[in-house]
Amino acid sequence: MGQHRRPKPSRRRLLAPTLFTGLSAVVVAAVVAGTHGLDLSDATAAGKAAGKAARSTRAAVAPAPVPTTAAAPVAAPTPTDGPTPAPSPTDLPAPTDTPAAATPTAGATTAPGTTAPAPADARETATVGALFGGSVAAGNHFCTASVLHSATGNLLLTAAHCLSSTDGVTFAPGYRDGSAPYGTWQVTAIHTTSNWAQKGDVDEDFAILETAPSNGRKVEDVVGGNHLGTDEPFDATVRLYGYPADAEEPNLCTNTTARQSAYQRAVQCPSYPAGTSGGPWISAATGDVIGAIGGYQQGGDTDDVSYSAYFDHTIAALYTQAETAAS
Repeated sequence: MGQHRRPKPSRRRLLAPTLFTGLSAVVVAAVVAGTHGLDLSDATAAGKAAGKAARSTRAAVAPAPVPTTAAAPVAAPTPTDGPTPAPSPTDLPAPTDTPAAATPTAGATTAPGTTAPAPADARETATVGALFGGSVAAGNHFCTASVLHSATGNLLLTAAHCLSSTDGVTFAPGYRDGSAPYGTWQVTAIHTTSNWAQKGDVDEDFAILETAPSNGRKVEDVVGGNHLGTDEPFDATVRLYGYPADAEEPNLCTNTTARQSAYQRAVQCPSYPAGTSGGPWISAATGDVIGAIGGYQQGGDTDDVSYSAYFDHTIAALYTQAETAAS
């Protein structure tokens, strides 16, 4: 039984999952006790994705591999379990005339609620990259990820629904216009909670990825990483990053978030379509990453409102597990 309990709604909207074919996986289970006894599981997937994934209205989603244990991952949440209905746009913070405080490394100059290309020369932007299911080339990226600060220097943060196999998956931080200016790193392991692995719990739609060194260098040593932030207020101001599947540079928008449900955060930012899933929500106050596009409706079924599972001790325990495994 997981920690995140909530009443069952009468209806929940789901996106049709994208199909990856020819996937296989090896699932290794580990147990970590949370405050309310949450179990976490490690999923290190392998296999060959045959063909290019089609994209839904939010992100490319690989279904879970063929089960090898009773606790194998599933492709998507079951339609009988989910958070409360989404708020209307009027429930979310509207753009204001006063820009949110920006850190010197953010490079963000747009007004709140306005989306524009992220600056190419900012430290923070360099920690955000695209995930590729093949060669690092225009049109090949399917989700967004960001470097997560760790003692091991090789961890990434993304949405759990973005991938279920590591085979052929590559991360390119700072990717822009077909170029990977800092290099590329191979994804070698996927860490998710057991609630996600077993029943696709949208309130735990986050994943921590391990990467292999590239030319002897760890990814955080090259571009830096963002500290994990937990238990932040629901009305936090964030910088939202994401790579649209049909664009070759990341979007950036700053706005204040709202509470969508007990374990879901929402933000109103235009132009966050397919491919932006996994994009980090970075607190303008602390510089910590406090969310990732995903969760309810796999991040949102409209381009103008995005969601994230709430970051609390659940993801903190997963982070500890992933850091230990990567050591």
